[in-house]
Amino acid sequence: MTRIVIDPITRIEGHLRIEAVVEGNRIIDAISTGTVFRGIEKIVENRDPRDVWAFVQRICGVCTHIHALTSIRAVEDALDIRIPKNANYIRNIMTATQFVQDHVIHFYHLHGFDWIDVLSALKADPVQTSALARSISNWPNSSDGYFRDVQKKVKTLVESGQLGIFANAYWGHPAYRLPTEANLMGVAHYIEALTWQKEVAKIHTIFGGKNPHPNYLVGGMASTLNMDDNSVINTERLNLVKTKIDEAQVFVDQVLIPDILAIASFYKQDLYGGGGGNYLAYGGIPTGDIREPESFLFPSGVILNRDLSKVHDIDLKDPKQIQEFVSHSWYRYDDPKVGLHPWQGKTEAAYDGPRPPYTNVDEKKGYSWIKEPRWQGQAMEVGPLARFVIAYARGNKEIKGLVDDALHRLDLPLTALFSTLGRTLARALESKYLVNQLAGFYSNLVANIKAGDSQTFNGEKWEPEKWPAQAQGVGFAEAPRGALGHWVKINNGKVSAYQAVVPTTWNASPRDDSGQKGPYESSLLDTPIVNEDQPLELLRTIHSFDPCLACATHLLTPQGEEILKVRVL
Repeated sequence: MTRIVIDPITRIEGHLRIEAVVEGNRIIDAISTGTVFRGIEKIVENRDPRDVWAFVQRICGVCTHIHALTSIRAVEDALDIRIPKNANYIRNIMTATQFVQDHVIHFYHLHGFDWIDVLSALKADPVQTSALARSISNWPNSSDGYFRDVQKKVKTLVESGQLGIFANAYWGHPAYRLPTEANLMGVAHYIEALTWQKEVAKIHTIFGGKNPHPNYLVGGMASTLNMDDNSVINTERLNLVKTKIDEAQVFVDQVLIPDILAIASFYKQDLYGGGGGNYLAYGGIPTGDIREPESFLFPSGVILNRDLSKVHDIDLKDPKQIQEFVSHSWYRYDDPKVGLHPWQGKTEAAYDGPRPPYTNVDEKKGYSWIKEPRWQGQAMEVGPLARFVIAYARGNKEIKGLVDDALHRLDLPLTALFSTLGRTLARALESKYLVNQLAGFYSNLVANIKAGDSQTFNGEKWEPEKWPAQAQGVGFAEAPRGALGHWVKINNGKVSAYQAVVPTTWNASPRDDSGQKGPYESSLLDTPIVNEDQPLELLRTIHSFDPCLACATHLLTPQGEEILKVRVL
């Protein structure tokens, strides 16, 4: 029996430690530890609720925008504010754009090298690589000369020792299964995705002024529309948005999806990493009013024990449904055995773990800066796989078609989704689903503007004098990594309490008082480990969730002055 420790897990956002107990070349136990305190909830207390989005958006610079959107939705819910049609169209364009960009970045730049062996690409025949690429796609960059140039570039980097964070990867590991030509094709598309992703981000800069952290506004969007004014969003800028949407469509259709299906065909036997089998989605991307869940592109619901015949409804305001526990977390509750709904939640740090550096955590005690969120006492996986199985079970025809077609091409059953490979496939199919929606959102926005409606902001309740003395609300969204909720309480025009339960809180949560493991921990059980010194299979499963933990903490005085910065070297 061996205990493997990886600290930190790289190629993620933030700092995650995984300990795994291996016996007989299989993981029999796993411990997930978030190693940095976030504390953003304390930072926003006593602030103007109209400003909070700008603070909480800094929870993450990768899943940017979505925290701001969720925050302003919480305030809008508390104050009963309705937004104009154009604002909703723009928010949907921003969200779908982020999903597509984030998923492409995740696969090619964070997760892809768990499947693609870079050094193997040096042995590939560029002519055969070209033949492979042309057999699966019409992507223009598929000539043998192109792949020969990429191969030379990679060889130069390898020989110069400039592979960067990939220098110490597990190249040549027996868990890699791709032929050399597929590896070279994957490396080439990794390089192309670097350029593509910065182009699609221009959509955020047009509507939000910048990326990361675009601008938002309670009551709508901070986007002025005037087709004849060069100082605001005009015809030229909208045409650029359309161009970037078209480019995204082509890249997803001709690069991402063919690559994923080709790679998956070589890993069909590796169906480990399924996890506990409970899935949750809040629902998201409303094509109508946020109060109309039937208009959501992603339906809400809960599935237990992989039973797709029954989808349970979810109520984010029900104190008995969403609760956070801290029995194995470094936080203080009055009663650590009682879970708290986010409206009653607390963020009181109480570290009692080992003094770093340490060999192992004690999983019988607190061992993570991540709380333990539960839905009616159940640990839940969130993210693309959760959204897709819930939408599939709810009868979403387009998502069902995408899933059935992909599994048919791979000659796999529906149950194959419940795996590390299935989680990766769901993220790619989600990119296809949303890039198909982007043109529709854009067309609706342009049509509404042409009809004479350029309103993007509802200021009827902007002034605090029009607010009730006390109010509370919840904002929710489906972030690229899963269900995201922000709960706010407002007292006399100021935030009196705030809690954010982010996707990785669900997925990376430690075990609870009953011993129930979080999704990361449960997904690692029974994972094969061919080489304990190179646990590639473990990394592959954890990366399939696209972990996003807080990467730094900034404490501020009431005047906004920084008093402490935690820097991780």
